[in-house]
Amino acid sequence: MAEGVRRRVWLYPTAFVAIAAFLVMLRLLPLGLRAGAWPGPDLLLCLILAWVIRRPDYLPAPLLAVVLLLEDLLLMRPPGLWAALVLVATEFLRSRAALTRELSFPVEWLLVSGVMLALRFAERTIAALALLPQPALGEHLLQTAMTILCYPLIVGCCWLLLDLRKPATGELDAFGRRM
Repeated sequence: MAEGVRRRVWLYPTAFVAIAAFLVMLRLLPLGLRAGAWPGPDLLLCLILAWVIRRPDYLPAPLLAVVLLLEDLLLMRPPGLWAALVLVATEFLRSRAALTRELSFPVEWLLVSGVMLALRFAERTIAALALLPQPALGEHLLQTAMTILCYPLIVGCCWLLLDLRKPATGELDAFGRRM
């Protein structure tokens, strides 16, 4: 019994790192998209938010910070800006884990959509204050809309492939504490 719990504590963070590495490498591949094409969704952000809402204990903040910082460095974004913003957003959602457990999926989707929009506008505001070059607002909004539309697909994949579900009321975590 305890061996299965310990294995699960390490299995999910390891699976997250592997999936995140795959998604970042997929974004780095030259897939021949022509200039002016629609921007693709940020699947890693969808995965992170779905994971934190479903099982916040399986995705520790330091691991998330390291993965996002490496993503910033590999994608040549301002180092730490997106990582810090996403970390703040996930901690916002993590602190409301008891409330989000009871939400229906459409309400959860609205909450996550609001968080994604807030992240995008916070990133643009900070970048503008730092006088950093930015893509057009329409491109950012289109990418955010695509990310919002992909969120249910990512949640479904997490549910089917990883068995990542919201904890039931009264369920215990890996250390025997109530969730």
